[in-house]
Amino acid sequence: MSETLPTLQNPAETMRDIMAEIGHHELVTTPESLDLTAPHLITLPKHRNVENLTAHHRAALEYLKPTRRKGTAHLKDLDSLILWANRFKGETSAMFADPNMEAPKLTCIADYHASGPIDPLNPKGDATARHCHHRAIYSFPLSKEWKAWMGISGNSQDKDEMGEFIEANAKDIMDPTPAVLDLVEKEASQPWENRLIQTARQIEGRYGQLAQLLAMARRFTVHETSNLSVTTNRDTGESAIQFLNEHKDADGAPLSVPNLIIIAIPVFLNGAHYRMPVRFRYRKSGAQVKFTLSIYNPEKVFEAAFDEALKIAEDGTELPIFQGSPES
Repeated sequence: MSETLPTLQNPAETMRDIMAEIGHHELVTTPESLDLTAPHLITLPKHRNVENLTAHHRAALEYLKPTRRKGTAHLKDLDSLILWANRFKGETSAMFADPNMEAPKLTCIADYHASGPIDPLNPKGDATARHCHHRAIYSFPLSKEWKAWMGISGNSQDKDEMGEFIEANAKDIMDPTPAVLDLVEKEASQPWENRLIQTARQIEGRYGQLAQLLAMARRFTVHETSNLSVTTNRDTGESAIQFLNEHKDADGAPLSVPNLIIIAIPVFLNGAHYRMPVRFRYRKSGAQVKFTLSIYNPEKVFEAAFDEALKIAEDGTELPIFQGSPES
């Protein structure tokens, strides 16, 4: 029996076949059932490298239409936030309210996480997780009146400074009604009148009128007299010496100055007006008199205005509202 000898090829044919094998390629098409949650791998002829085409496939899919919604809309009023939320909300949407008195805001996340416990062992990922990339933010604009009164609240001013401020913001000051002026609660009075009366009693205050405040700012002078008081303890024989200072007006009569005024201002731009008591104080510093206007408990008024806005948003969207900030 004769043996079969191998077919011999010349070097040119051998090189041609090798180059054909190295240069061989196939067109890579997108699989019909492409799963973007799993990598798509192919091998390349050169040293049989492995190439991940996942990013290329995703870029191709995003070329004509995005695969998911993302971005943050900044809206100018609460009605626009409600319209935005109703346009894009789903079963997992939620809102977050940040009650920062200096920069309050309300954030709606259309693609917020679904409710329920996390599933860290699922190989395909947590079914309740969402990207949280589609958002809208409404930053509540504080009113000019609120900024002005909060800006001077608690700060000392001289007579001219206080007079200029009072004249510039006189429209915000309301004269007390007879019931409030007399500090008498009545069933026939408005609820806000009785609340102001209760506040005055708590802090031992007395309301004044705008005319009084303007007059004091223009012509207010304080004359201080000091009387020496000596007291002796008969049991021990110890004595105590004290100077009693008394403030009087130019005619020598004791000063009777109201220590409260009422302002009615909105917290937010174009919002409802809220009545608030403002403490009026003065102190004599040498030859000068310093005045201080302090809003009484502004946090309570801000909270009421903020809660009212959140109630409008909750009723208009039927979405849950969490107090605080969402995950970053």
